Amino acid sequence: MNRTLTRLKPLLNSMSSTSRDSLLKAFSTCEISDALIKLKVPHGGHIPDIHIVSPATSNSEIRICSPAYTVKMVLASDVTAPKLSSHFVDTAPAGSVVVVDAPSEAKSAVWGGLMTAGAQARGATGVIISGRCRDLSEHRALGFPVFSRGHSTLGQSPFTRPSAVNVPLTIFPQGSGADTFPAVIELATKGREIDAQCMEDIKAGKGIQNSFKLHRGK
Repeated sequence: MNRTLTRLKPLLNSMSSTSRDSLLKAFSTCEISDALIKLKVPHGGHIPDIHIVSPATSNSEIRICSPAYTVKMVLASDVTAPKLSSHFVDTAPAGSVVVVDAPSEAKSAVWGGLMTAGAQARGATGVIISGRCRDLSEHRALGFPVFSRGHSTLGQSPFTRPSAVNVPLTIFPQGSGADTFPAVIELATKGREIDAQCMEDIKAGKGIQNSFKLHRGK
């Protein structure tokens, strides 16, 4: 694998972010998580308890693979945190996925239908909320991908407010992103091939344990 990885690095590292996104999008989130675990990334990049809200909770075909535009929310009572001069949706770059981090104790939503309309108009690909959203029918009517930990009838004000955008969000280990990307592709590809071999043998009645031992080595 190391020999293949050495050959792939120059090609993959020279790709545009759009090309990289398209390449990663070909893999399932489980395949990417398995690759990240092998690379010692804590939790395999998984963010627990985030669920799809829109377009529909039963639609498993929705995938977002875009650069993250991050938004830090704070409690409205926090008078020491910085304030934004513009609404954070109005500065979301086209082609980005908005990632909102809300205080864990907040019971109110930090994202609603008007924000979805604004983000969609700017060309954002979706929103992932570590917190709550509301106006579920509006998101679904617009067909905009929304993922969140939960929902609420309460709006953002007067409970929380945005404090910062483009806050660093570490997905890969700090300082190793350029080298890690080719390894993720290599490991995810290898993992997919191994799982396909396991599936074929298991369907043929060879048993899970024997199939895993033969193809996974355990």
